[in-house]
Amino acid sequence: MNRSGKIFIIAAPSGAGKTSLVNATVLELDRIQISVSYTTRPPRPGDKNKVHYHFITEAEFEKMVESHAFLEYATVYGYRYGTGQQWVSDRLQQGIDVILEIDWQGAHQLRGQFRRAVSIFILPPSVAELAKRLEGRQQDDSMVIQARMAKARSEMAHYDDFDYLIVNDHFDTAKAELCHIILAERLRLMEQKQEKAQLLAELLKND
Repeated sequence: MNRSGKIFIIAAPSGAGKTSLVNATVLELDRIQISVSYTTRPPRPGDKNKVHYHFITEAEFEKMVESHAFLEYATVYGYRYGTGQQWVSDRLQQGIDVILEIDWQGAHQLRGQFRRAVSIFILPPSVAELAKRLEGRQQDDSMVIQARMAKARSEMAHYDDFDYLIVNDHFDTAKAELCHIILAERLRLMEQKQEKAQLLAELLKND
């Protein structure tokens, strides 16, 4: 029997380094892909449509909501974000694990739908370092950065809703920890019984 894929929910406050960690992790492991979210947010410099996000209008987003095309959706910083249902379902059926980069609101919605989903929260090593990373992006003015810092504190209060916690202080260490979590989850008994069904049957067969 082929294994079905597993959902890994990864959330973090803006500036914690979530996207960089996720991108590096999928290069390390096989059978895992990142879901590309839909958003009404306008593209930033360097953003590529269908690579970083599916950039759509508010009307298009609302139409997808009405047709139940999202696994989850939420409003963040005034823009809407959603996870496409069909793409995720197809990958899971193919035995591919899926990483969902979503906020705690979306994580809460998905945990009710997918009991096997694994949730991971990423924290910065300090408030000062978080502010430094946000300022280092050079994408937002001081008012926007202050707003992001305030929202980050609110988001971090939800860390204990998650299964795992990673502090992204040293990037390579945090990446290794994220890889270890995914590999360990693949070795759970339920997953192994599904993936190794033929081997287990042969090993336990009475001659």
